[in-house]
Amino acid sequence: MDQRKVAKLMEKHGIPGRDAYDLPTSPHRFPDGAQYRMEISGVERPEVLEAVIDEARKRKIAVHRMISVVMGATLLTRSELKAFAQIAAEAKVEVILTPGPRSGWDTGRQLVTPEGSMSGLRFRGSDQLRYVIADIVRAVEVGFRGFLVLDEGLLWLLAQMRATGDLPPDVVFKVSVFAGHGNAAGAKVLESLGANTFNPVGDLDLPELAAIRQAVRLPMDLHIFLTDSFGGFNRFYDAPEMVRTCAPCYFKLEPGPACVAGPGALYKPWVSGQMLADWGREKVKHAEIIHELIQTSLPGAVLSQWGPSDLAFPQP
Repeated sequence: MDQRKVAKLMEKHGIPGRDAYDLPTSPHRFPDGAQYRMEISGVERPEVLEAVIDEARKRKIAVHRMISVVMGATLLTRSELKAFAQIAAEAKVEVILTPGPRSGWDTGRQLVTPEGSMSGLRFRGSDQLRYVIADIVRAVEVGFRGFLVLDEGLLWLLAQMRATGDLPPDVVFKVSVFAGHGNAAGAKVLESLGANTFNPVGDLDLPELAAIRQAVRLPMDLHIFLTDSFGGFNRFYDAPEMVRTCAPCYFKLEPGPACVAGPGALYKPWVSGQMLADWGREKVKHAEIIHELIQTSLPGAVLSQWGPSDLAFPQP
């Protein structure tokens, strides 16, 4: 079939018929009018959060969101979680908490086989859904209002619970890079299922990202520095065009050897909290550099001030 006709069919349903090679400027913004924000990953313990906030204040660079306890919120005590929530609430930063039991914790091991790994990080059975929802409710009781989700079925169920009042109406859901979405149709699905923000796969080029922006309004969380296990790329000099074409967007800083799997995985309970705190300070420095590069090449681009009111601050 003529690809031009296919493109028109796609466009009929709100999906760009080709990637946006003309790199159009995004008309969308965060509620405060800003185009971009900063997201620090791997904030695993209260002392890491304290270090990141302290460094951001010293450098006078706003940080807005902390992707936290990627090792699993189950592995922090209620007292640790309460301390975490209190620090974030006082500093007015959003915490996206990573809930506990995930497919990597399950007894089923298809996930770790060479071919089984391609089937996706999904929950097996209703028991596993119950476990992870229980961990989310535990965190809500402590005061958290933001959660990382990587299973579309779980996302739908959580959004239903939010809509019916079984979860607070101000709870937000961020879809993880591990969900593996990389096109406008996938972004539409996530938006329709109740996602508040999503992390496309990290290696999309600018026309691919711009095509996604043409289809959805929800913020995109863009990996601008990613671990060696994912390819180890540094996209600092793409930042100005990312802001222009993808706003509203979060710049996601996650360098290092690996996230949660393989040698050197940072987000494990046996990794030193002090080391992660030091590394968190380094990520804040990177945020400062990215902001400087954006302002040099796209003067007037707007970074949110510290603590915009639409963020899901913890409520301890």
